[in-house]
Amino acid sequence: MIVVAVVGPTATGKSDLALDLAQALSDAPGAGAPAEIVNADAYQLYRGMDVGTAKVPPAERRGIVHHQLDVLDPAQDASVARYQEDARTDLDDIAGKGARAVVVGGSGLYVRALLDQMDFPGTDPAVRERLEARAEAEGRRALHAELERLDPQAAESIGPHNTRRIVRALEVIEITGRPYTANLPRQEYVRPAVQIGLDCSREVLDARVGSRVDRMWDGGLVDEVRRLASPEQGGTGSGLGVTAARAVGYAEVLAWWRGESTEAEAREAVTANTRRLARKQMGWFGRDPRVHWLDAASPHLLDDALAIVAAADAGTLPVAGTEPVRRSLGS
Repeated sequence: MIVVAVVGPTATGKSDLALDLAQALSDAPGAGAPAEIVNADAYQLYRGMDVGTAKVPPAERRGIVHHQLDVLDPAQDASVARYQEDARTDLDDIAGKGARAVVVGGSGLYVRALLDQMDFPGTDPAVRERLEARAEAEGRRALHAELERLDPQAAESIGPHNTRRIVRALEVIEITGRPYTANLPRQEYVRPAVQIGLDCSREVLDARVGSRVDRMWDGGLVDEVRRLASPEQGGTGSGLGVTAARAVGYAEVLAWWRGESTEAEAREAVTANTRRLARKQMGWFGRDPRVHWLDAASPHLLDDALAIVAAADAGTLPVAGTEPVRRSLGS
C-alpha cells in the first residue's frame, strides 16, 4: 500500500491534514486496518517537548495510532540513522496489518531518510579525533582543500567554513573508501510513496507563525523549558541535550535565561526564527519535484489531498513537477 507523506513548512497545518487523511482513509470503502501516523519531525521525537513543537496532544489524536513520538529523552542527541531504522520498522509493521501509513513532518532530512534510498556510513572515533586535531592544528581551510581534492562536489556543497561537516566528509571517505557524495540520498523511494506538500503565501504563513508563537507562549512554553532544563538552569529535568537545545523556541528561552536577551526579545526571536525555519523547509521540499503541492488555506484541502492519494493508488497521478505550483516561500 502506498505510503502517504504530508510535508512542508511549519505552521501550515500538516498535523491536522494528516489526522484528517488518516481518518478518511480508515473510513473509506475497502480499507483494511485503520491508518496509522508516523512522525517525521525531529523534535517531536522528544518526551516533554510538547508545547514548543506543537505536538498533537494524545486526547486530540482521534484514537489514531501514532509512531515516533516521545521516544527520546531530551538529554539524548537525535540520530537520523536510528530514526531511519526505527521508523522503517514502523512502516513494515503497519503494512503487515494491511493498514495505510501516513507520514507527517517538516524535518526534510528525516523524511528523506525514511522514504528514500539513503545510507548512513558508520563512525570511527579515532579517525574523527585525528581529523579534528588536524583542523585545530592546520585550520579548516587545509582540510577543505583536501576534501576538494578527494571529492570536489562535496567540497563545493559544504564550503570552507563548516568544520564539523568537513571533518565528517573526510571521515566517511576514509571509512568507506568512496567519495562522500556517493553516500548522499537519492530521490528514489524505497517503497511506493506519494508526498503532499502544504504551501501558502508568505503573508499568510507569517501570520500563522505569529499566532502559533502567541499560543505557545500563552500555553506554557517557558514553564515547559524550565521543567525540562537541568537544575543548573533552574529546572528539575535532566537537561536538554545538544540537539534538543537547538530547537526553535527552546534555544531562545535558554538564551534569555543566560542573560543574552530579555523575555520580550526572546519571544520576538522565536517568531523570527520560526519564520526563517519555514523558509528553509520550503527551500528543502521545494527542490523535490515529486512533491504535489496544495494550498494550505484551501477550503477543499482534504478533498484535494484524497484525490492525490486516489490517483497515486490508481497509478494515474501526473508527474508532480508538471502541475502549477506556488513556491511563494522559496522565492
